[in-house]
Amino acid sequence: MTGPALHLAVEIDGDGAHPAAWRRAAHSPDQLLTPRRVAQVAAIAENAGFTLITLDDGVLPPGASPDPVGRIGAVERAAFVAASTSTIGIAPVVPVTYAEPFHVSSQLASLDHISAGRAGWVVTEEERPEAARVWGRPLIADAAARARESRDGVEVARALWDSWEDDAVIRSVVTSRYLDRERLHYIDFTGETYAVKGPAIVPRPPQGQLVVLGRPDRVPAAQLDVALVEGRDLASVATAAATAATPRVFAEVEVALDTPDATAAERVADLERHTSWTDRGWLRHVGSAGQLVARLAELSRHVDGVRLHPLVLDEDLPVLSRVVLPALSERRLAARPLPGTSLRSALGLERPANRFAAAAVAAQEDAR
Repeated sequence: MTGPALHLAVEIDGDGAHPAAWRRAAHSPDQLLTPRRVAQVAAIAENAGFTLITLDDGVLPPGASPDPVGRIGAVERAAFVAASTSTIGIAPVVPVTYAEPFHVSSQLASLDHISAGRAGWVVTEEERPEAARVWGRPLIADAAARARESRDGVEVARALWDSWEDDAVIRSVVTSRYLDRERLHYIDFTGETYAVKGPAIVPRPPQGQLVVLGRPDRVPAAQLDVALVEGRDLASVATAAATAATPRVFAEVEVALDTPDATAAERVADLERHTSWTDRGWLRHVGSAGQLVARLAELSRHVDGVRLHPLVLDEDLPVLSRVVLPALSERRLAARPLPGTSLRSALGLERPANRFAAAAVAAQEDAR
């Protein structure tokens, strides 16, 4: 017996999940940061039927010597990918530990407009002390304080996305009116470390609210659409999923697959000669595509989706695309997004009502 169809997300930052993944990449090093590279990887994921791609980010470069890796901002890459895809969801990783939530919300709302409603947001934290110096901000070293910044950042972003009602934009040539001021609102947020009034400088996103993904131990479940849960084994993932209390739950899964040229174990061992594969406390699959299909079938009983982190994108993504996803589809275990749908629709999430419009309607009903 298997569970319902899974939504499949894949992380496509850099060359793969292993810090030394670039050593097995199929392209030359100077191609990593080119538009063609990110567009090609996104196209493979979209054609394979993935629901969502994510793009990791951070103010500091990933990895460390001897395997430093370059990176272009995730939101910028996501905007480029949005213009070259039509179905797949796109969720950049954007920490709000030091970034201004007002600017983050504006960037993400713009991304949702560019992608015609296919944008998401993976909320993470800047944990390394060096990040504070880069931002020119006081260090936030305490885990509880970082969680507070994430909580407040998501709250501000969500409020700003509602600060324009859906029909605030008029664009009337006859009356020379662009918007209805009565449908723009101040959010009047006051947190422990900053205050934001608004309204936003970008109209409400097509989805109303972008799909927000994050760890429920760092962002309150009420602020998340998708919980990203961890666990080194199925039982741990199942326990975390059962307590997530979010509309959707995705498991974090690292994958190294057998390829025609080498087994997964041989590929991992080859990279481990240079540097170790960081243990993040996630479920890790090292083996054949068939074994991964069986493991995902087990996971489908407990979670709504998985976010896959391939060992080396150039080696593992083709196996995922040509073998794993078709096998899941054959068993009706993979949910493929439909053309013309938003990311919220693809995940079975309703488009939320605007909080200010809903409050006005409630006030009118109470006055009757």
